[in-house]
Amino acid sequence: MAQSTISGIAPFFIVRDAMASINFYRDKLGFNILYQEPAQDPFFVILGRDRAMLMIKRVAARPQPNPERDPDARWDAYLSVQDADALATEFALRGVSFSVPLGNTHEGLRGFELADPDGYVLFFGHPRG
Repeated sequence: MAQSTISGIAPFFIVRDAMASINFYRDKLGFNILYQEPAQDPFFVILGRDRAMLMIKRVAARPQPNPERDPDARWDAYLSVQDADALATEFALRGVSFSVPLGNTHEGLRGFELADPDGYVLFFGHPRG
């Protein structure tokens, strides 16, 4: 049987305010809007930067990022980057606040953490080599 190629994976975040999320990911993190529904006052959005994608959906339920459910499982998404130092500099120039600054983790990674408007924690990094 022939195998099909899986071309990517995207976290799906429930958000309180889709426009606040769009503004954060677009203006602070450099993502582009790939799709939104409806065009005005969207409730569903797909955002992308390079080969990374993220989906957000505004719903009545309160978002529950991983750190609220279990502090030991704090990342909601891991974004693999080639140069965490350069990306941290780019984000700092865009005014991004880091919840954990650039550094080496005890897991053997180099990177940094930040939280989005709903508290989802994103880790941008790579294995130390």
